[in-house]
Amino acid sequence: MGKVRKAIIPAAGMGTRFLPATKAMPKEMLPIVDRPTIEYVVQEAIESGIEDIIIVTGKGKRAIEDHFDNNFELENNLMKKEKYDLLEKINKSANVEIHYIRQKEAKGLGHAVWCARKFIGNEPFAVLLGDDIVQAEKPCLKQLIEQYEETRSSIIGVQRVADEDTHRYGIIDPKTTQGQRYQVSNFVEKPEQGTAPSNLAIMGRYILTPEIFDFLGKQETGTGGEIQLTDAIQKLNEHQTVFAYDFDGKRYDVGEKLGFIRTTIEFALNNEEIGEDVRKILKELVLDKEVVKE
Repeated sequence: MGKVRKAIIPAAGMGTRFLPATKAMPKEMLPIVDRPTIEYVVQEAIESGIEDIIIVTGKGKRAIEDHFDNNFELENNLMKKEKYDLLEKINKSANVEIHYIRQKEAKGLGHAVWCARKFIGNEPFAVLLGDDIVQAEKPCLKQLIEQYEETRSSIIGVQRVADEDTHRYGIIDPKTTQGQRYQVSNFVEKPEQGTAPSNLAIMGRYILTPEIFDFLGKQETGTGGEIQLTDAIQKLNEHQTVFAYDFDGKRYDVGEKLGFIRTTIEFALNNEEIGEDVRKILKELVLDKEVVKE
């Protein structure tokens, strides 16, 4: 197995939790302050050493392609006006090749990953889900790549969640522990409340060996009648060891409204340009009895 050079970012979901905003706009293009959510994910991949990214899209997702494409008129305008800071911001993804493929049917995350099989070939690869943004001193994906280089096995990023939230995630059943790394006995997709084998939840970052496509290719459906990536990882784990790694960093859930709002507020507070003003606005709102009612 060679180095991890390629990454898949599934972005074909319909974003129904954010309707009506996502009727015409891809969920992945909803901004956190001044950057679309998918850009945070792409930037993590770049900072982790990924050279080629394939984004799996669906109908109505052309805005994603346009966002990462060159815009000569805009760039030329910024150059003439000497707005070099803005020019640098819009060219952040210039150091990576981004490719696109469509998932023609909404068959689940596992199917979306399978759609990119020809792009990956016979190499280990990364998967990054757009519903999770991770802020860390060392990029989350880079942590997983380093673990892969030690083990030469698939590595799944996990973090602990509250026991009452385990039914919302894929959960691991750890067999052995070595520091932050776990050898896994079973992977369980969204266990029923009170039945989870642990509170270590899969958090949208994966390093996978190409053998995963053998199991995804069987097109077996699981929870929700969809082809689940977690189910294929469980099958892979029966043939070769799959590890989980409790990565360092703060994970933000931008896949549902409350998490998206919380992330936006926190990122705005930490923004050098507007942070202090946002803090003042929040204080005013908290003290406004018409806004905050008992």
